[in-house]
Amino acid sequence: MNDPVLSSLIPVMLLIAIGLIAGYAGFIRAEASKDLSNLVFMVLTPALLFRTMSSVHVEQLDFKPVALYFFSVGLLFAAMLYWKGATRSGTVVALAGTFSNTVAIGIPLVSLAYGKAGLVTLFTLISMHALLVLSAATVVLELAVAREGTTAGRSSGRAMWATVLRALRNGIVHPVPLPIVLGLAFAQSGWVIPEVMDRPLQLLGSAFGPLALVLVGVTLAGSRVGDHLKGALVLTMIKNLALPLLVASLGWAFGMNGLPLTVMVVTASLPVGTNVFLFSQRYAVAEELVTATIGVSTALALVTVSLVMALANYL
Repeated sequence: MNDPVLSSLIPVMLLIAIGLIAGYAGFIRAEASKDLSNLVFMVLTPALLFRTMSSVHVEQLDFKPVALYFFSVGLLFAAMLYWKGATRSGTVVALAGTFSNTVAIGIPLVSLAYGKAGLVTLFTLISMHALLVLSAATVVLELAVAREGTTAGRSSGRAMWATVLRALRNGIVHPVPLPIVLGLAFAQSGWVIPEVMDRPLQLLGSAFGPLALVLVGVTLAGSRVGDHLKGALVLTMIKNLALPLLVASLGWAFGMNGLPLTVMVVTASLPVGTNVFLFSQRYAVAEELVTATIGVSTALALVTVSLVMALANYL
């Protein structure tokens, strides 16, 4: 199989399919799925991120495509807020249209398709992705809550800013950005990870991709699309196709090209991240629509991401 798109995407989708079958068959219970999810994000993810970034020097990083990505996300997020309204529901829907699954699907896909060079660009984005996007969404959501007056305790400015500051803190002290920052700091020291420690980190990092993708399938097995199929399809087209088109168009307009831009465009085409569901739960809005959108956007990713990756080769 020589086609880079198929050779990178088919293993990803097969692993997700294995998880889907295991979920439907009841091989992995909901309780066990939560424990495995904690293992992936609290143990395997930090090991992979720290080890990869521990040999990267800051001067090697290119922040221009990352800035372009966040600019594109900001534009689309604002447009969707204008479309849906700056309410709790509108904000969660806008988040679903702009927040990519950069870790569970993005890391193994970019690793297979573009190697370590692509991962460095992706990790640069991931180190700020949740912090910037989720913190911005939190501010808009809390402002919406204050306007709606749904909860007296949340309607004060002090409560809102306490929530925003907590979101900023949680965005930094987190198993994704923190090991990236620590790995970069370690790299700048000039030290090298001792072999006796590097080998376990390598093994843990290698286990991340397969287990994370199987868990995506298990999660999909419990998702219900139902009456929200139409809305889920609309959001999927926005997230999987409109956002990467916007990133590619702005990149072209600003004269960018090469692997960093390609990685950003492919990242923009990834399905909706599960953090969006957590926000819908917390603010008790659009929960069924978000769940359906995560399922549909992930299921259609084989087609949409394949299309984007094929076109991204011309960037």
